[in-house]
Amino acid sequence: MTTYFSDASLRFLRGLARHNDKAWFEAHRADYEAHVRQPFLRLITDLQPPLAGISTHFRADPRTVGGSLFRIHRDARFSSDKSPYKPWQGARLFHERRREVPAPSFYIHLQPGGSFVGGGLWHPEPDTQRRVRQFILDNPGAWKAAAHAPALRRRFDLDDSEVLTRVPRGFPADFEFIDDLKHRNWVFLRPLDDATMTGPRLRRTLEADLASLGPFIDYLCAALDLEF
Repeated sequence: MTTYFSDASLRFLRGLARHNDKAWFEAHRADYEAHVRQPFLRLITDLQPPLAGISTHFRADPRTVGGSLFRIHRDARFSSDKSPYKPWQGARLFHERRREVPAPSFYIHLQPGGSFVGGGLWHPEPDTQRRVRQFILDNPGAWKAAAHAPALRRRFDLDDSEVLTRVPRGFPADFEFIDDLKHRNWVFLRPLDDATMTGPRLRRTLEADLASLGPFIDYLCAALDLEF
């Protein structure tokens, strides 16, 4: 089986976390390319067929600019953290219409001791939040099947980092899934340990995870009038 990342990948990211400056990064750029960026691009390429089997409207795009792989450079213009680099590498498997309308995505995150796979809507605008909440209210049975399936809940956790303390305005407090309506993001996550990220079964593991997330992503697409 193919391996993508290695101990050298994690070692580079640990070093970047300790020495987050341009001089260190430039001195180790070859390590970044060989052990992080290029392996991640190969992984993205190899995920194209299984992703197409889940949905023909999502893309695993290995282009170096404008593709699935996020830049490792941070945009620190509006952040109090002015460190120039992210001490992780992430990739988004996106909907083909992502530049036209808000859309959910799948996400893969490589970070020593903090890797994970997930999918959903992250930081949607208030209008998008309201559309999703209204769709859940109008389609609770399908929401239960998509977001509360026992197999999904055993494998993934619904991110609860940003949740309203009160019932969203205009929604009934006695709704069966009112706690879900309080979320600002609708994202399921599953941690992946370092051994999985550097081991030979990573692609197979991700294929299974993406397939498990498919019905939930499908529901969010329906809420936003997107094809799946």
